[in-house]
Amino acid sequence: MMIWFVRVAAVIENDKRYSFRFHGSTVHERNDCSFTVLSCSCFFYLPVSFWPLQTDSKVSRMKEDAQDKDTVESSVEFTGQHAAEGRSGGWLAGNLLLVNQGLATLAFFGVNVNLVLFLTRVLQQSNADAANNVSKWTGALNIFSLVGAFLSDSYWGGYKTCVVFQTVFVFGLTVLSLTSHLFLIKPSGCGDQWTPCGSHTNLEVRLFYFVIYMVALGNGGYQPTVASFGADQFDEDDPKEAHSKDSFFLYFYLALNLGSLFSNTCLSYFEDRGMWAWGFWASTVSAFVALLIFVGATPTYRHRKPGGNTLSRFCQVVVAASRKWRVGMPPRADDLYEEDGKELQVAGGRRRIFHTEGFGFLDRAAVVDSDDFTFQAQSTGRKLWRLCTITQVEEVKCVLRLLPIWLCTILYSVVFTQMASLFVVQGAAMRRTVGGVTIPPSIMSAFDILSVVAVIFFYKRLLQPLVCRVRKNTTGLTELQRMGIGLIIAALAMVSAGVVEHFRLKLRCRGCTAASSLHIMWQVPQYVLIGASEVFMYVSQLQFFNGQTPDGLKSFGSALYMTSIAFGNFFSDFIITIVMKITGKGGRPGWIPANLNDGHLDRFYFLLAALSCADLVVYVVCAKSYKCIKMEGRCKKATGGFHV
Repeated sequence: MMIWFVRVAAVIENDKRYSFRFHGSTVHERNDCSFTVLSCSCFFYLPVSFWPLQTDSKVSRMKEDAQDKDTVESSVEFTGQHAAEGRSGGWLAGNLLLVNQGLATLAFFGVNVNLVLFLTRVLQQSNADAANNVSKWTGALNIFSLVGAFLSDSYWGGYKTCVVFQTVFVFGLTVLSLTSHLFLIKPSGCGDQWTPCGSHTNLEVRLFYFVIYMVALGNGGYQPTVASFGADQFDEDDPKEAHSKDSFFLYFYLALNLGSLFSNTCLSYFEDRGMWAWGFWASTVSAFVALLIFVGATPTYRHRKPGGNTLSRFCQVVVAASRKWRVGMPPRADDLYEEDGKELQVAGGRRRIFHTEGFGFLDRAAVVDSDDFTFQAQSTGRKLWRLCTITQVEEVKCVLRLLPIWLCTILYSVVFTQMASLFVVQGAAMRRTVGGVTIPPSIMSAFDILSVVAVIFFYKRLLQPLVCRVRKNTTGLTELQRMGIGLIIAALAMVSAGVVEHFRLKLRCRGCTAASSLHIMWQVPQYVLIGASEVFMYVSQLQFFNGQTPDGLKSFGSALYMTSIAFGNFFSDFIITIVMKITGKGGRPGWIPANLNDGHLDRFYFLLAALSCADLVVYVVCAKSYKCIKMEGRCKKATGGFHV
């Protein structure tokens, strides 16, 4: 069977039966007395064969085969039927989502990796202003993840949210490419290290910022949703698929880094030489192909139903608990109100969460009172703003328990964001000739990516099996333990960066803008350490927040990982501003001046290392006191603890 880009459009008339077959499995059938139109808004990248079924007996046999498969009660296929193992989800859908993630990341980093240089060379901004603007943009991108998560969990579901925001992403990249080519890269070829660009009007600058924030909206809204949507392809209550789900997060981050490898090498090289529009167009094509693959794989996905407005559910718990602050608590938790399993399935397929101790004030929202119900002629209704279920109360508790852990991860993101800003500025002030070719400073982030790839395979193949053997369990290091290791490695990365900058300053030309004679390859250790810390921090963070959030908040859990990066960028902007105000008093250049040869960037790196150590102490305290979520139907014990 050949692979084609095809536009699927079928009109089924009278009483004919048709089916679509993908890789030999029939996944969709319709029987309409008039007509049915199945249409896609874009081209599908699928191996497709299309034909009428011959007899009703063949349809019956296929239905019987489908019923023999184990179904995933919390998920449905695009036909509306319960998802069946082997027919949808699993690695069939997971691998396609990994390819989609790799291409989308390639597109995003085609803009992100050199944005600080674009601002300094094309828009003529200072190093400090460019670093702050990149931090604000990256922070806004990650804040937009909350928008995507809310729409996914509450109303649209993962699939629709991914399609909408990927479309916005593609449109933003297209306009960015046109804007750069027509208005910003003037004269042609400017924006490299030697040819300055001309001045720009306020309208052109505002248009540029509008477009890159549109790119941020599209990518930010899509990223947390596709992570949770990918996790939904694996049944947590099946031991085999639950193990595959854990592996998916590792490979998801691996695909993210492999996708950015091309951007950090090839695209970075061309953009450093003033070919900005060419690089942006390459990103646009990559994002468009990623969208085609995502939509084309539609029949292979499992879908989790949205659970309704998450914000209103949270507010209902707070309001109900406040109204009953004088009501006495029952002696047993079993006396608190809970819906039966059928009602929970109707409300988005959410599993019941068992009652836990702590935040006792919120438990009052589940205390049954005489005024909590409305009585009509033939039915009794619950007043949602007076009485909440235990599951609903525990959803709020889960989020409150996650907040201290989330707050402790923000400072790590401050360290991580230096790789896309001050590391690049530092590299630009070093000797960058390799084999007679001057390399762009942003290309050094390739060592971060290679480190991520190497550490992922080291952890998966060597460290995790070794820890499991020593501890005599099947989980190895918990997510919280791995995040603590990530904080330690991040502090070491800042120490490494500070030492390199210290020696760079010793070899600088004071008072001039010439690059130091220290070679840029001395930056390799700090990039490698950042990459290693990413695997332990961000992969574990993504897995932890997704696993420790209720069914109706999975995208929100993934968004917590991204908002940690967002607030890290904002906090980085705040720290740089404060440091420059303090160290730049009395006409002094400060630690991070426009000309790094006149500053002390090494002291800023050492400051971040000290803050990371203090953050580690607070994190250990919070992690030791964390209580894991207890959900109905879990096939394995939660692995979120920080036990030793």
